[in-house]
Amino acid sequence: MPKIHVLDHPLIQHKVTYIRDINTGTKEFRELVDEVATLMAYEITRNLPLTQKEIETPIGKGMSGVLAGKKLGIVPILRAGLGMVEGILNLIPAAKVGHVGLYRDPETLQPVEYYVKLPSDVSERELILVDPMLATGGSAIDAVHALKKRGAKNIRFMCLIAAPEGVKAMTDAHPDVDIYTAALDEKLDEKGYIIPGLGDAGDRLFGTK
Repeated sequence: MPKIHVLDHPLIQHKVTYIRDINTGTKEFRELVDEVATLMAYEITRNLPLTQKEIETPIGKGMSGVLAGKKLGIVPILRAGLGMVEGILNLIPAAKVGHVGLYRDPETLQPVEYYVKLPSDVSERELILVDPMLATGGSAIDAVHALKKRGAKNIRFMCLIAAPEGVKAMTDAHPDVDIYTAALDEKLDEKGYIIPGLGDAGDRLFGTK
């Protein structure tokens, strides 16, 4: 069964509070998202496997742990997911980065892929799909479909804020994808915005309206 992990580290919670604040400007908002993404990446990679390697210190030889070669990939959902990528790369600079761009056809309401570019060895990588918000769950569900269609087998979803409705929709559609979030909020409003949420993440990241 999929799990919802609410990352309640005090530093994450402190920074998310200022991300939510209507008085936080674009520059500071962008910096805070970057910082929270780094802290969340630290938590989401907690269970990466280690292997022992012999090293020589200035004092002598010994065994020490190194990552066991697990290949990682970061896949932002365009466009707001881009704001979280650099923060993760600060911690995992060797990770490959893919991109998924989707929109919903206004007439059919079906998802349309307008851009998908992934590492060639996507089936061998543990992928972290990122988007600041999990509201209705539509974009995340469609993005996971796009990844699986191209051979992805191991996917985690990471967001800043989630709504219960989106969590349920995501876990129903993809029971094999764990969700990592900094906050699980109250509900969605009639327009599909998370309450209390943080507003439109893309607009606040890029200064658009």
